[in-house]
Amino acid sequence: MTAMTTGNSRADANRRRILDVALAELLRDPDASMDQIARAAGVVRRTVYGHFPSREALISTLVDEAVAALADADAGARREVADPAEAVARSVLAIWEIADRYRLLVALAQRTVTVQGIRERLAPLRANKVRLLERGLEKGVFSSPLPAPALAYVHEQLLFAVMEAVNDGLLTAAEAGRSATVTVLTAAGVPASTATELVAEVSEES
Repeated sequence: MTAMTTGNSRADANRRRILDVALAELLRDPDASMDQIARAAGVVRRTVYGHFPSREALISTLVDEAVAALADADAGARREVADPAEAVARSVLAIWEIADRYRLLVALAQRTVTVQGIRERLAPLRANKVRLLERGLEKGVFSSPLPAPALAYVHEQLLFAVMEAVNDGLLTAAEAGRSATVTVLTAAGVPASTATELVAEVSEES
């Protein structure tokens, strides 16, 4: 292994450690400074700034990683699921597990990354949801006066609202996942009783 390769490996390891520690620190203290993060990561501040030129850049990178995790969870949950309602249920439940882990980060990111920035990052995930909703509307599984693209925005904002409710202590994280999933399904026109039964069935399997 060359000196350059060793140096790159060490830099990558430092970057990964800084991100992992930064996430933990920001979830513990949303106002954590770069100095705090550097101390917690066991590196000097210059090392942190060498990878991330600002606190905003660090948070932005964490948000990118959260979005990538959401996309992976969504794709895995929907794979080989034919029924649109079941696919939505599995997707939202899987997404919620990731969203719950990052929900304080998302609240923080809305102060630094901007809502528009988050919305742009979620565009590929939203596009998948639009296609799924279109299929459900065509099959009559879903019923909504809104077209699929607008309904996808409603679903997205519902999840953000549930995250905020948990952050504010209005819901427990444990109950929020199922509640959010039932709410998303009913917003798509699935009867509440059917949505509740479906979410219970899917939850028991996982």
